Amino acid sequence: MPHSPPTAIITGASSGIGKASAIALGQLGFAIIGTGRDPARTAAAEAEIRAALPQGASFQMLRGDFDSMAEVMRIAGEIAALTGKVDVLVNNAGGVRDSDYRTADGLEATFAANHLSAFLLTRELLPLMPHGARVIAVSSSAHEYCPGMNWGDLQFEANFSAGAAYCQAKLANLLFTRELARRHGAQGITAQGITALAMHPGIIASNFYSHGDASMQSHLANQGGNPPEHAARTIAWMATSDECGAGPGRYFHDLAEVAAAPAAHDDGAAARLWDESAALLARLGF
Repeated sequence: MPHSPPTAIITGASSGIGKASAIALGQLGFAIIGTGRDPARTAAAEAEIRAALPQGASFQMLRGDFDSMAEVMRIAGEIAALTGKVDVLVNNAGGVRDSDYRTADGLEATFAANHLSAFLLTRELLPLMPHGARVIAVSSSAHEYCPGMNWGDLQFEANFSAGAAYCQAKLANLLFTRELARRHGAQGITAQGITALAMHPGIIASNFYSHGDASMQSHLANQGGNPPEHAARTIAWMATSDECGAGPGRYFHDLAEVAAAPAAHDDGAAARLWDESAALLARLGF
Protein backbone atom coordinates (compact mmCIF):
# COMPACT_ATOMS: atom_id res chain seq x y z
CA MET A 1 0.00 0.00 0.00
CA PRO A 2 1.39 3.45 -0.85
CA HIS A 3 2.14 5.70 2.11
CA SER A 4 -0.32 8.56 2.36
CA PRO A 5 1.20 11.98 3.05
CA PRO A 6 0.40 13.90 6.24
CA THR A 7 -2.44 16.39 5.85
CA ALA A 8 -2.27 20.07 6.79
CA ILE A 9 -5.28 22.39 7.01
CA ILE A 10 -4.43 26.08 6.63
CA THR A 11 -7.11 28.71 7.11
CA GLY A 12 -6.72 32.10 5.49
CA ALA A 13 -4.63 30.56 2.71
CA SER A 14 -5.75 32.99 0.00
CA SER A 15 -3.03 35.53 0.81
CA GLY A 16 -0.14 36.46 3.06
CA ILE A 17 1.07 34.06 5.75
CA GLY A 18 -1.55 31.43 4.96
CA LYS A 19 -0.67 31.24 1.27
CA ALA A 20 3.06 31.14 2.01
CA SER A 21 2.50 28.41 4.63
CA ALA A 22 0.48 26.31 2.19
CA ILE A 23 3.38 26.46 -0.26
CA ALA A 24 6.00 25.76 2.42
CA LEU A 25 4.20 22.73 3.86
CA GLY A 26 3.20 21.47 0.43
CA GLN A 27 6.83 21.55 -0.64
CA LEU A 28 7.64 19.45 2.44
CA GLY A 29 5.25 16.74 1.24
CA PHE A 30 2.04 17.57 3.09
CA ALA A 31 -1.33 17.16 1.44
CA ILE A 32 -2.74 20.68 1.75
CA ILE A 33 -6.32 21.84 2.28
CA GLY A 34 -6.54 25.61 2.36
CA THR A 35 -9.41 28.00 2.96
CA GLY A 36 -10.05 31.51 1.71
CA ARG A 37 -12.82 34.10 1.99
CA ASP A 38 -12.77 36.30 -1.10
CA PRO A 39 -13.72 34.34 -4.27
CA ALA A 40 -11.37 36.13 -6.67
CA ARG A 41 -8.41 36.18 -4.30
CA THR A 42 -9.01 32.53 -3.36
CA ALA A 43 -9.05 31.47 -7.01
CA ALA A 44 -5.88 33.42 -7.74
CA ALA A 45 -4.13 31.93 -4.69
CA GLU A 46 -5.18 28.43 -5.68
CA ALA A 47 -3.49 28.82 -9.07
CA GLU A 48 -0.37 30.32 -7.49
CA ILE A 49 -0.07 27.60 -4.83
CA ARG A 50 -0.58 24.80 -7.36
CA ALA A 51 2.16 26.25 -9.55
CA ALA A 52 4.57 26.32 -6.62
CA LEU A 53 3.98 22.73 -5.48
CA PRO A 54 5.67 19.63 -6.86
CA GLN A 55 3.88 17.81 -9.67
CA GLY A 56 1.32 15.41 -8.25
CA ALA A 57 1.10 17.17 -4.87
CA SER A 58 -2.27 16.95 -3.15
CA PHE A 59 -3.91 20.36 -2.77
CA GLN A 60 -7.50 21.50 -2.31
CA MET A 61 -8.82 25.03 -1.79
CA LEU A 62 -12.13 25.64 -0.03
CA ARG A 63 -13.99 28.92 0.20
CA GLY A 64 -15.75 30.20 3.29
CA ASP A 65 -16.16 33.34 5.38
CA PHE A 66 -14.89 32.74 8.90
CA ASP A 67 -16.99 35.61 10.23
CA SER A 68 -19.89 33.14 9.92
CA MET A 69 -20.09 30.14 12.23
CA ALA A 70 -22.35 28.34 9.74
CA GLU A 71 -19.61 28.75 7.13
CA VAL A 72 -17.04 27.33 9.55
CA MET A 73 -19.27 24.31 10.15
CA ARG A 74 -19.69 23.81 6.40
CA ILE A 75 -15.93 24.02 5.86
CA ALA A 76 -15.35 21.49 8.65
CA GLY A 77 -17.75 19.11 6.92
CA GLU A 78 -16.02 19.58 3.57
CA ILE A 79 -12.64 18.88 5.17
CA ALA A 80 -13.98 15.68 6.74
CA ALA A 81 -15.24 14.60 3.32
CA LEU A 82 -11.79 15.15 1.79
CA THR A 83 -9.56 13.52 4.39
CA GLY A 84 -9.72 10.96 7.16
CA LYS A 85 -7.01 12.61 9.23
CA VAL A 86 -5.73 16.04 10.12
CA ASP A 87 -2.05 15.99 11.09
CA VAL A 88 -1.58 19.78 11.23
CA LEU A 89 -4.16 22.53 11.62
CA VAL A 90 -2.92 26.10 11.17
CA ASN A 91 -5.53 28.52 12.50
CA ASN A 92 -4.37 31.56 10.57
CA ALA A 93 -7.61 33.20 9.38
CA GLY A 94 -8.42 36.48 11.09
CA GLY A 95 -8.01 40.19 10.66
CA VAL A 96 -8.49 43.62 12.17
CA ARG A 97 -11.37 46.07 11.87
CA ASP A 98 -11.51 49.83 11.87
CA SER A 99 -14.84 50.00 13.71
CA ASP A 100 -17.55 47.92 15.35
CA TYR A 101 -18.79 45.37 12.81
CA ARG A 102 -21.36 42.75 13.84
CA THR A 103 -21.64 39.50 11.91
CA ALA A 104 -24.83 37.77 10.75
CA ASP A 105 -24.61 35.79 14.00
CA GLY A 106 -24.59 39.03 15.99
CA LEU A 107 -20.95 38.57 16.96
CA GLU A 108 -18.26 41.24 17.06
CA ALA A 109 -16.31 40.50 13.89
CA THR A 110 -12.79 40.61 15.37
CA PHE A 111 -13.73 38.12 18.10
CA ALA A 112 -15.58 35.91 15.60
CA ALA A 113 -12.90 35.72 12.92
CA ASN A 114 -9.80 35.58 15.12
CA HIS A 115 -10.97 33.39 18.00
CA LEU A 116 -14.40 31.82 17.80
CA SER A 117 -14.02 30.46 14.26
CA ALA A 118 -10.71 28.80 15.21
CA PHE A 119 -12.29 27.37 18.36
CA LEU A 120 -15.21 25.91 16.38
CA LEU A 121 -13.13 24.54 13.51
CA THR A 122 -10.67 22.90 15.89
CA ARG A 123 -13.49 21.38 17.93
CA GLU A 124 -15.09 19.92 14.81
CA LEU A 125 -11.82 18.50 13.48
CA LEU A 126 -10.63 16.97 16.76
CA PRO A 127 -12.03 13.50 15.87
CA LEU A 128 -9.80 13.49 12.78
CA MET A 129 -6.60 14.29 14.69
CA PRO A 130 -4.31 11.36 15.42
CA HIS A 131 -1.87 11.20 18.33
CA GLY A 132 0.86 13.72 17.60
CA ALA A 133 -1.28 16.06 15.52
CA ARG A 134 -0.32 19.72 15.85
CA VAL A 135 -2.65 22.70 16.13
CA ILE A 136 -0.88 26.00 15.48
CA ALA A 137 -2.47 29.35 16.32
CA VAL A 138 -1.20 32.46 14.55
CA SER A 139 -1.37 34.96 17.40
CA SER A 140 0.53 38.23 17.84
CA SER A 141 2.65 40.18 20.28
CA ALA A 142 -0.41 42.48 20.37
CA HIS A 143 -1.67 40.19 23.15
CA GLU A 144 0.85 41.90 25.43
CA TYR A 145 -1.32 45.03 25.40
CA CYS A 146 -4.32 43.16 26.84
CA PRO A 147 -4.09 42.74 30.63
CA GLY A 148 -6.81 40.09 30.61
CA MET A 149 -10.07 39.04 28.99
CA ASN A 150 -12.89 41.58 29.29
CA TRP A 151 -15.23 39.07 30.93
CA GLY A 152 -17.99 41.58 31.51
CA ASP A 153 -18.13 42.45 27.81
CA LEU A 154 -16.13 39.98 25.70
CA GLN A 155 -17.45 41.45 22.45
CA PHE A 156 -17.13 45.13 23.35
CA GLU A 157 -20.78 45.92 22.98
CA ALA A 158 -20.08 48.97 25.13
CA ASN A 159 -17.12 51.28 24.49
CA PHE A 160 -15.84 49.47 21.39
CA SER A 161 -12.17 49.93 20.56
CA ALA A 162 -10.72 48.34 17.44
CA GLY A 163 -7.27 48.06 18.97
CA ALA A 164 -8.51 46.61 22.27
CA ALA A 165 -10.72 44.09 20.44
CA TYR A 166 -7.79 42.90 18.33
CA CYS A 167 -5.37 42.64 21.27
CA GLN A 168 -7.94 40.67 23.27
CA ALA A 169 -8.53 38.31 20.32
CA LYS A 170 -4.81 37.62 20.12
CA LEU A 171 -4.72 36.89 23.86
CA ALA A 172 -7.67 34.56 23.28
CA ASN A 173 -5.58 32.65 20.72
CA LEU A 174 -2.96 31.95 23.38
CA LEU A 175 -5.44 31.04 26.10
CA PHE A 176 -7.25 28.70 23.70
CA THR A 177 -3.94 27.07 22.81
CA ARG A 178 -3.14 26.58 26.48
CA GLU A 179 -6.52 25.02 27.28
CA LEU A 180 -6.41 22.82 24.16
CA ALA A 181 -3.11 21.42 25.43
CA ARG A 182 -4.57 20.86 28.89
CA ARG A 183 -7.61 19.04 27.56
CA HIS A 184 -6.23 17.12 24.60
CA GLY A 185 -2.44 17.02 25.00
CA ALA A 186 -0.55 13.83 25.83
CA GLN A 187 -1.08 14.47 29.57
CA GLY A 188 -4.48 16.09 29.07
CA ILE A 189 -7.94 15.13 30.17
CA THR A 190 -8.49 13.01 27.07
CA ALA A 191 -4.80 12.10 26.60
CA GLN A 192 -5.40 12.45 22.86
CA GLY A 193 -1.83 13.54 22.34
CA ILE A 194 -2.38 16.75 20.40
CA THR A 195 0.43 19.30 20.45
CA ALA A 196 -1.08 22.79 20.72
CA LEU A 197 1.25 25.65 19.81
CA ALA A 198 1.04 29.36 19.08
CA MET A 199 3.26 31.81 17.25
CA HIS A 200 3.87 35.51 16.68
CA PRO A 201 4.60 36.17 12.99
CA GLY A 202 6.10 39.62 13.47
CA ILE A 203 5.27 42.55 11.20
CA ILE A 204 4.49 41.04 7.82
CA ALA A 205 4.07 42.92 4.54
CA SER A 206 0.63 41.65 3.53
CA ASN A 207 -2.98 42.82 3.23
CA PHE A 208 -3.78 41.63 6.77
CA TYR A 209 -4.17 45.18 8.10
CA SER A 210 -6.18 46.51 5.16
CA HIS A 211 -9.34 46.80 7.28
CA GLY A 212 -7.59 48.31 10.28
CA ASP A 213 -8.11 51.88 11.42
CA ALA A 214 -6.02 54.77 10.13
CA SER A 215 -3.67 54.91 13.12
CA MET A 216 -2.87 51.19 12.85
CA GLN A 217 -2.25 51.40 9.11
CA SER A 218 -0.03 54.46 9.54
CA HIS A 219 1.99 52.82 12.30
CA LEU A 220 2.49 49.62 10.33
CA ALA A 221 3.40 51.51 7.16
CA ASN A 222 6.28 53.06 9.07
CA GLN A 223 7.36 49.65 10.40
CA GLY A 224 7.83 48.05 6.99
CA GLY A 225 7.68 44.29 7.42
CA ASN A 226 9.05 40.94 6.41
CA PRO A 227 7.61 38.96 3.49
CA PRO A 228 4.99 36.33 4.40
CA GLU A 229 7.53 33.58 3.70
CA HIS A 230 9.42 34.71 6.81
CA ALA A 231 6.52 33.74 9.09
CA ALA A 232 5.71 30.64 7.01
CA ARG A 233 9.22 29.35 7.68
CA THR A 234 8.48 29.34 11.42
CA ILE A 235 5.07 27.71 10.91
CA ALA A 236 6.58 24.93 8.79
CA TRP A 237 9.25 24.40 11.46
CA MET A 238 6.60 24.25 14.19
CA ALA A 239 4.62 21.72 12.17
CA THR A 240 7.55 19.35 11.70
CA SER A 241 10.33 19.92 14.23
CA ASP A 242 10.87 17.67 17.24
CA GLU A 243 11.96 20.81 19.11
CA CYS A 244 8.33 21.95 19.15
CA GLY A 245 7.02 18.91 20.97
CA ALA A 246 4.73 18.64 23.95
CA GLY A 247 4.23 21.44 26.44
CA PRO A 248 1.43 23.58 27.86
CA GLY A 249 0.68 25.73 24.82
CA ARG A 250 4.18 26.85 23.85
CA TYR A 251 4.68 30.16 22.01
CA PHE A 252 7.21 30.79 19.24
CA HIS A 253 8.63 33.55 17.07
CA ASP A 254 11.29 33.39 14.37
CA LEU A 255 12.29 29.75 14.91
CA ALA A 256 12.57 30.07 18.69
CA GLU A 257 10.39 29.77 21.77
CA VAL A 258 9.61 33.13 23.35
CA ALA A 259 7.82 34.24 26.52
CA ALA A 260 4.17 35.22 26.29
CA ALA A 261 2.72 37.88 28.57
CA PRO A 262 1.63 36.77 32.07
CA ALA A 263 -2.07 36.99 31.12
CA ALA A 264 -1.49 34.23 28.55
CA HIS A 265 -0.41 31.83 31.32
CA ASP A 266 -3.62 32.15 33.34
CA ASP A 267 -5.02 28.62 33.49
CA GLY A 268 -8.27 29.80 35.06
CA ALA A 269 -8.84 32.29 32.26
CA ALA A 270 -8.00 29.65 29.65
CA ALA A 271 -10.58 27.24 31.06
CA ARG A 272 -13.19 29.99 31.39
CA LEU A 273 -12.65 31.17 27.81
CA TRP A 274 -13.16 27.60 26.54
CA ASP A 275 -16.39 27.24 28.52
CA GLU A 276 -17.73 30.66 27.51
CA SER A 277 -16.87 30.06 23.85
CA ALA A 278 -18.68 26.70 23.90
CA ALA A 279 -21.69 28.26 25.62
CA LEU A 280 -21.84 31.11 23.10
CA LEU A 281 -21.74 28.68 20.19
CA ALA A 282 -24.43 26.55 21.83
CA ARG A 283 -26.68 29.59 22.10
CA LEU A 284 -26.17 30.13 18.37
CA GLY A 285 -27.04 26.52 17.67
CA PHE A 286 -23.53 25.20 17.02
